[in-house]
Amino acid sequence: MFAPFLILRLSPKGFITMYNVKFYDLHPPLANLKKEVLNGLSSQPKAISPKFFYDRKGSLLFDQITELPEYYPTRTEIALLKEHGAEMASQLGKKCLLLELGSGSSQKIRLLLDALQPAAYMPMDISKEHLWHSVQTLATDYPDLDIHAVCVDYSSDFHLPYSPDFMAKSAFFPGSSIGNFEPDEAQKLLQRAAQLLGHGGVLLIGVDLKKDLRRLNAAYNDAQGITAAFNLNLLVRINRELEANFDLAGFDHHAFYNEKLGRIEMHLVSNTLQTVKVEGKSFLFTKGESIHTECSYKYTEEEFHHLADKAGFQPKQVWVDSSQLFSVHCLQVG
Repeated sequence: MFAPFLILRLSPKGFITMYNVKFYDLHPPLANLKKEVLNGLSSQPKAISPKFFYDRKGSLLFDQITELPEYYPTRTEIALLKEHGAEMASQLGKKCLLLELGSGSSQKIRLLLDALQPAAYMPMDISKEHLWHSVQTLATDYPDLDIHAVCVDYSSDFHLPYSPDFMAKSAFFPGSSIGNFEPDEAQKLLQRAAQLLGHGGVLLIGVDLKKDLRRLNAAYNDAQGITAAFNLNLLVRINRELEANFDLAGFDHHAFYNEKLGRIEMHLVSNTLQTVKVEGKSFLFTKGESIHTECSYKYTEEEFHHLADKAGFQPKQVWVDSSQLFSVHCLQVG
């Protein structure tokens, strides 16, 4: 479904400027949430996809997480973009259709837009309300930018609603969101990205690096409890949208680095024996039983290049901060 909307902006001279942003609503229906949650709670061990974190409140909580002192990925990636943004933009190619997977608040893309000057920008995010608000702000700040916003679950197959044949395509996938996918699923997602971009298309992607486990554990167990609130908000959403009766006091946030698998794991752990109803179906939780809500895989440069190669990409360049915390890779469809 395509829904254009107009925004009014008061210019410094007092004139009203009107411009158009195109918004494509491909958001998955409520039935998808219901099916995946019921299936996930019926599994052993219980698990729910992290993509369901991102309702409006969850997206705002994640924005708060990115500003926490313990959470190094966002500020480190932004520092890399500030230092090397012009060089990165030159690899993407000017006057392209620039896709952004998981655009969120569209904060990082601003560091590329000025240098890149794309012919059109297509932010993609699963949180409709958050995408709507961030696009309006971006459109105000970049009134000449042709924006085609797409609310979509980009982890599933979909077709670009806007893709002129004459326009080369490049993509930006920040935040190490690729780490939220199991390695085989990450490979499939990269393969889909390669198909969308076509031969010679370029992908700029943020990837979190393996490092000291104390730093990793601290990043997902902040002192202010924002990550815990973000994790528990998943239950708030399920209660609201699926007529469930999760008692938030009955679950605790638990996150740790699984060194053997090279990933952070986030869980919601039941602190008592309890039964929860979701859409009329009952689920028994024993004390200590958890819902696995997120993985965040960490890679070495070599491990990620191997994954990208299997997905059809050739590494072109990589930028890493001086503390070896985070990396930004430039890949090209081979």
